[in-house]
Amino acid sequence: MQSPSRLFIASICTQPAVFGPQGWADLPDGLLHSVLPLSGSFRDLLAFAATCRSWRAAFSSYPTKSTFCAKFPPLLVQLSNHFAPPDLPNNGRHKLRLCKVIDPINQNMALRCLIPRKIYQGMCFADSSYGQIICCRGGHCLVIDVFSGAEVSPPCLPFVGDCEEELYFSGTLTAPLGSPNSHLLVSTESSLFDWPVGSDSWSELKLSDAWIEQIVEFNGQFSAMDDSYKIYILQLSPKFGLQEIVTEWINDLRPSPYMDPWLAACGNMLLMVFCFTTMFLGWSVLKCIPHRLDTSTAPARWVEVKQLDNWALFVGGDMRSEPFTCISPERWGGRSKRLYSAARRSFVVHGVGDEPDRSAHLKTVYKRSLSRKLRSLWVYPSMFYSDGQ
Repeated sequence: MQSPSRLFIASICTQPAVFGPQGWADLPDGLLHSVLPLSGSFRDLLAFAATCRSWRAAFSSYPTKSTFCAKFPPLLVQLSNHFAPPDLPNNGRHKLRLCKVIDPINQNMALRCLIPRKIYQGMCFADSSYGQIICCRGGHCLVIDVFSGAEVSPPCLPFVGDCEEELYFSGTLTAPLGSPNSHLLVSTESSLFDWPVGSDSWSELKLSDAWIEQIVEFNGQFSAMDDSYKIYILQLSPKFGLQEIVTEWINDLRPSPYMDPWLAACGNMLLMVFCFTTMFLGWSVLKCIPHRLDTSTAPARWVEVKQLDNWALFVGGDMRSEPFTCISPERWGGRSKRLYSAARRSFVVHGVGDEPDRSAHLKTVYKRSLSRKLRSLWVYPSMFYSDGQ
């Protein structure tokens, strides 16, 4: 009979020597985190996160995922172009709609996302924010992740009167849904509503003579613009309210109902961008003129930006969809001083500022509207906003 010590030694000798990771799934997070910054596009990052459970966990724990939103352009979701895949669940509330996604870095790569069909059936698009689509109907709001399809249903808005007739002019999140300080803001013709995510009720701010058309984050604050193009600083605490920034216009360019300017945070500048048709070399082309808000004077002034330097702008087909800016687009094959405008089948590139694009006459499509029908929009996936979570 063998002694216990000999049995122990025999068991060790019969086991193969193992050093380091057993396979790709066992690679340490530190090594995987060093690989992530080498990615060349969002497709690479999404493929990394989808490789296996341990790689997705490593991606989730990456401390600065939001830096990828500055490195790459947003993705274009073609909400009007849908497909009918045979294997999707299409019963009851699980009906899904497959939509095309375009990556400007590689437009030939087939990407898709799933959107619940119910948001196409009578719901009013209010905005997009942090990778979420915000839709409302009859006082009921729905926040849907563009790529995962996850839904959040806030309490019903505290309407007085016939809420079925109420229109929704804007909506935004102040932080990703998983953040402890996230708020959902929704604007109607008569009020601006605030819902601290996860709470039981909304706060309401009555509006006097103009509704809020857009809310953008800039320098750690939220700037709002009403339909008269007045600018406000949004305050969530200690009291929900709007503080107007008194401004004056210089030059001969002023807002008009036919120009529909929009706000964009561009580095250290808050821009108001005007787009209108003009003549260039005998062709009708789109002219994009950005103005930056100069708060060093009283009142503040809008000053024309003739050169946008190394920035590019991105706008969707709906006036309420969130605009984006991207620095140094040449890193991924894009172009600076350009406006990337969502179109029916893809996107169109226009010149911005004092340098009109000489090829613009070949692609003058620029159409943004305010309608119930969902239109193409630019978006960064929500998974890139949760740093280190």
